[in-house]
Amino acid sequence: MAWQQRVPHILALMIVATMVWSSINPADMRVWWAEMVPIMAIFAGLLLTYRKFQFSNTSYVLMSVLLIMHTVGAHYTFANVPFDWVTDTFGFERNHYDRVAHFSVGFYAYAAAELLVRKNWARPVTAMFFGLFFIMSVAAAYEIIEWQFAVIEGGDAGIEFLGSQGDEWDAQKDMLADTLGALAALVLFWFSKYRHSN
Repeated sequence: MAWQQRVPHILALMIVATMVWSSINPADMRVWWAEMVPIMAIFAGLLLTYRKFQFSNTSYVLMSVLLIMHTVGAHYTFANVPFDWVTDTFGFERNHYDRVAHFSVGFYAYAAAELLVRKNWARPVTAMFFGLFFIMSVAAAYEIIEWQFAVIEGGDAGIEFLGSQGDEWDAQKDMLADTLGALAALVLFWFSKYRHSN
């Protein structure tokens, strides 16, 4: 088996190892489950569909960034991930780890566009627009879920899951980060071989 064929398996092992580490004495177990359920669902979906449809290594690498970053965030809670070197370097007033993680959500636009093109369900440009709008829809839906969890759970768990760190525009900034991540991934997609697919 060529090393390129091993990339998805290596990434899967890295994700599983990170999940195991993350589950050991997390900062808040309620927050951990709330954060990890969607990540586990995405990972399980990729595992279950692997034999029927294999994405490119580029897609798998891009999708793994969110899975790993979110799993790390679940362990510490996003507001408390050790990210001080970035905060101090740029003089930020808050921990922006969650913004970077939201940016990586947008990377799934690449996989969405790739799926549509390779299945001949859409031409590249249409597939790219779908990927962008798909991410924007998911971003908005997730912010609504965060809000509802914070309202229902309340207390420290609700605050930590929301992760706004006192920023009243946190939800809008998170959605913008998701969208910018999608645009970055789609620029990469535009220069991939799939751009020339019929």
